[in-house]
Amino acid sequence: MFMDGFPGVIVSDDDFGVNSDGLMVTETTISDFHGWNPNGKPEFVRARKAMQYAGSIDEYVKIMLDGNNGGYANDWLLADRKTGEIARFELGLLHSKVWRTKDGYYAGSNFASDPAVLKDETTFDPSNAASSANARHIRWDELMAANQGKIDTTLAQAFLADHYDTYTKKTGPNRRTLCGHGDVATEGDPGFAKFPYNPTGAVEGKVMDSHMAESMTFIARIGHPCGTDFKARPFLEAHPEYSWQSSVLIDMNAGPWTQFRSGEHAPSEDSAEK
Repeated sequence: MFMDGFPGVIVSDDDFGVNSDGLMVTETTISDFHGWNPNGKPEFVRARKAMQYAGSIDEYVKIMLDGNNGGYANDWLLADRKTGEIARFELGLLHSKVWRTKDGYYAGSNFASDPAVLKDETTFDPSNAASSANARHIRWDELMAANQGKIDTTLAQAFLADHYDTYTKKTGPNRRTLCGHGDVATEGDPGFAKFPYNPTGAVEGKVMDSHMAESMTFIARIGHPCGTDFKARPFLEAHPEYSWQSSVLIDMNAGPWTQFRSGEHAPSEDSAEK
């Protein structure tokens, strides 16, 4: 299997992974979720076990439900390249639900889809079109409908770099766009109102298709998927309220879309010099 994360962490903190038994996994966190069971099994334990041992959507769901503690509640987007089936597995604490299809799509942008989860386990307002999660949901649906039957890894890269704001009907990066820029003013968005100009957003992008998954390869880009850089010094000069982050906030320079393969290693200094 491969995944992205930090050295020494047993699970992908980004919840992106692929295993050699045909399973592809990612997720989006459920906004404004509340509740958890301190006696349950942590999400990172279940997610690592499921990624390492599950060979089907059913097996993944079974492992994640075993001891579910509700912590880090997510909508898991799953695919089985062996069967051509994809699924959305919404896992709250009190409720869970699985949607499946072999001829369709599932989008995720931090919104819950099950009315029971929305009502009983979140304070999220699905009707607020100014909210980042809802605006991105609308944009994903627009892009999927406009490109049905044509979607490939090249289009996927363009989707992740998309800067159209469905609330203002204008093009320009902010918290509501698929390529999220938290440090850009996003009036009306509850997240911006709570933490204005917070230096968050899309920090990398990854795309793959089932053929790439079979050979354990994928295409990725570090930094904003649109290719723009984030520079810490001018940001902190413009927003000194975030100066408490100055010791750890660094530049995020975007790299090119690049194909990676399982088993690759960074070149040594000697080989790089040659």
